[in-house]
Amino acid sequence: MLAVHFDKPGGPENLYVKEVAKPSPGEGEVLLKVAASALNRADLMQRQGQYDPPPGASNILGLEASGHVAELGPGCQGHWKIGDTAMALLPGGGQAQYVTVPEGLLMPIPEGLTLTQAAAIPEAWLTAFQLLHLVGNVQAGDYVLIHAGLSGVGTAAIQLTRMAGAIPLVTAGSQKKLQMAEKLGAAAGFNYKEEDFSEATLKFTKGAGVNLILDCIGGSYWEKNVNCLALDGRWVLYGLMGGGDINGPLFSKLLFKRGSLITSLLRSRDNKYKQMLVNAFTEQILPHFSTEGPQRLLPVLDRIYPVTEIQEAHKYMEANKNIGKIVLELPQ
Repeated sequence: MLAVHFDKPGGPENLYVKEVAKPSPGEGEVLLKVAASALNRADLMQRQGQYDPPPGASNILGLEASGHVAELGPGCQGHWKIGDTAMALLPGGGQAQYVTVPEGLLMPIPEGLTLTQAAAIPEAWLTAFQLLHLVGNVQAGDYVLIHAGLSGVGTAAIQLTRMAGAIPLVTAGSQKKLQMAEKLGAAAGFNYKEEDFSEATLKFTKGAGVNLILDCIGGSYWEKNVNCLALDGRWVLYGLMGGGDINGPLFSKLLFKRGSLITSLLRSRDNKYKQMLVNAFTEQILPHFSTEGPQRLLPVLDRIYPVTEIQEAHKYMEANKNIGKIVLELPQ
């Protein structure tokens, strides 16, 4: 089968598509013939040599995919049959023509969505769902500040925040991105290149601050985050795009706010946890991708590339231009 590959860590120019052995499904696993796979920041970091796959996972890039069930491994419970369309949360391996998946990490594709659209759901939407509900304990009426609000996770988080009855606020780096955020349901958006998002947030919340922050930036934002956190607020850190170092009185400022700093990753969690997350998401959220009306959820796709243009896809994501997801289509 064809798969995305790189021989040594480095820039996008190291990526190419090559012929590799097709995997076989193990106990309780399904072989998925991949139609499409979306790009995530983790793919860029892995290519740069900064983020190894979890033990036992494929070293091929790709944390989510959609396609057709091609084969059932021994011990499958009968939920899936050959030919079914499905989308999958993966620890790696999605950017290839075939990938093996524990059957509990497959989800049905919502009615009305294409395989390409579905590929943009698993990693981004499950991450946003996990951060808001399982980690951040979002409540109706909460102000939620979402950094990188127009990333894949950000566009999902805006919609899921609204669905929870909370009020999404976002940061982004362009007017175009902020306009899209408002279309998706953000109550306000702040251009971090032109204004202090912390002061703007305090002004919008009439001095109260935000109850929950979803933060994939880290180090460079710590002071502004603590500044605009409400009393007893929760600050959920799930990425370090702005670095991992802190210099200053973080603890005293956080203590003063009685704030909670919680960290979370999804890729490294065990299959039991991921299965619980997939089940909850499938029951509570998935139907809303197919319902007509104001509550309808929508995966936001920016660009679609054939997998042979993997270098261009990585360059585009690295330039931070994307609004929503970048999807790769695999040859059928």
